[in-house]
Amino acid sequence: MARLESLQLASRNRLMGRFGGEHKSKRHGHTVDFADFREYHPGDDFRRIDYHVLARLDQVLIKLFEADDEITVRLLIDTSASMQVGAKMLQAKRLAAALGFVALTAHDSVSVHTFPARAPAPRFAGRAAVPAFLDYVDGLEATGLTPFAEAAGHLLGRSSLPGLTIVLSDLLTTEWRSLVRLRASGSDVTILHILCDEDLEPTFTGDLELVDRELGDRLTVSVTDDVAATYRARVRAWREEVAATARGAGASFQPVNADEDVEALLLQTWRRSGVLR
Repeated sequence: MARLESLQLASRNRLMGRFGGEHKSKRHGHTVDFADFREYHPGDDFRRIDYHVLARLDQVLIKLFEADDEITVRLLIDTSASMQVGAKMLQAKRLAAALGFVALTAHDSVSVHTFPARAPAPRFAGRAAVPAFLDYVDGLEATGLTPFAEAAGHLLGRSSLPGLTIVLSDLLTTEWRSLVRLRASGSDVTILHILCDEDLEPTFTGDLELVDRELGDRLTVSVTDDVAATYRARVRAWREEVAATARGAGASFQPVNADEDVEALLLQTWRRSGVLR
């Protein structure tokens, strides 16, 4: 936690919040960082007039400074039954807990949304909310279907300021392309695509009956080396398609293996890629 406190969630665009925080805002404020000049208007604070410019150019201009705002961080966590496979659900909870902790200690607010939805999305604010936030994330369980389109539509329908939306999912649903809609609210979007070895490199061979974790559908297959190779190639192509679709929509995409070390991801890989700073 001490190492996480030195981090901050990065937003690629300037986002405007309701309260002061640690992110550069679209509006101007009262920090010491100079932003621009504009003409003086009646009612402006005369203390912000630049008298050096007035003396040199005979123009009455006031100084504008940067504003730092808090932002809303929305964690959209896949809690469908497919996340039970491997350690995907555990990894999603680890990452959500770490990212939420980073946000709360930086004075951002955090809301936790799940699909399928469990209850009205709880909202946490301030460092004092860290224990309650961690308890809530720890209690999440993977069960049910993957209503991704419904979850995206629900987020878009919320009347709130644009913020940072982080999706944690294996995206094993035909609705995964709905992720492009999340950018419609003006928010920054980061997709954490969590897959496990069973998804990427299944080791089983022979005559098998596969059972869909969510729907219960059954499929009889005969897995040969050629079939397994074709499957691996299709998985790679699918993940590349997801990445291209996300980035084409202006979202950040980060592939995650369920067994990856969270500390290395947060403190090394994601700092280099711009998810954290």
